[in-house]
Amino acid sequence: MALFITLDNVYSLYNLDTTSRIEGIVVFHQHNKANQNYKKHSRLFEGLLIGVVLKGSMKTQIHFSEYEVQEGDIAIVPPQIMIETKSLSEDAEIVTIGLSLDFISTFPILREFVMNDQIRWQPIIRLDQEELLLQEELIKLIEKVYDKKQSSHKTEMLKHLVMSLIHLITEKYQNVPSLKNQTKNRTHEIIDNFYSLVSKYAHKQRNVQFYADKLHLSTQYLSSFLKQNTGKSTLQWIDYVLVLHAKTLLKSSNLSIKEISNELEFTDTSVFCRYFKRNTGISPKLYREEE
Repeated sequence: MALFITLDNVYSLYNLDTTSRIEGIVVFHQHNKANQNYKKHSRLFEGLLIGVVLKGSMKTQIHFSEYEVQEGDIAIVPPQIMIETKSLSEDAEIVTIGLSLDFISTFPILREFVMNDQIRWQPIIRLDQEELLLQEELIKLIEKVYDKKQSSHKTEMLKHLVMSLIHLITEKYQNVPSLKNQTKNRTHEIIDNFYSLVSKYAHKQRNVQFYADKLHLSTQYLSSFLKQNTGKSTLQWIDYVLVLHAKTLLKSSNLSIKEISNELEFTDTSVFCRYFKRNTGISPKLYREEE
């Protein structure tokens, strides 16, 4: 059973100092000994994880594939993707940055980033020497700002630094050959094809039957298969992607709530508002007004 990690429980699970807590972002610096209790757990994080190996190495499984992650490598784990640490070298030192869905929805580029098929297939990336120096400086700055005492501009400074790192990573991916023709096992193939479909159609197609038909599977099999392998059923995945899209439009566009409702093809604005509140616990209006 995978350990589901959120920005609410990560502090207690990893014994992190809550005095540095920032809404939507967590940054923690780990050494081998600090990770020993978590080696045996498969983990799912609600948002985006970026892990930078500062020293040593680790063996990890991400989205059913195993990787050897070396010093200087960056591991990018999109939301709800299974990750398991298999082993760590004795000198392993890793900085992990976790970004919540609400943080992701603030920046349209991040929504595209987390739904990118290439990142799921190639979650480990290495920058060239010049970029590595920039990466090291960014990581140091991110840690320093995260650990500094609370101030009126701390959150904004941290957001801009984290987004600078994201842009650095995104730019690197644009120059990396795609591995789309990589051999997939059947489990991996179904999950990958479903992710692609739900990313493309969730705002138009909310019927489980549509996805089952596209994948040539029964609705019952598809839902139980996804639940077993990803922790979410078909309908839960549809809701997850649709809510992420709605949050992004609410935070990063000037569209009215009615226009967003139309964009997401709801029959009525009131239907959209009830749907959004049922899935988030807050109305679209209040979510938009939140800082």
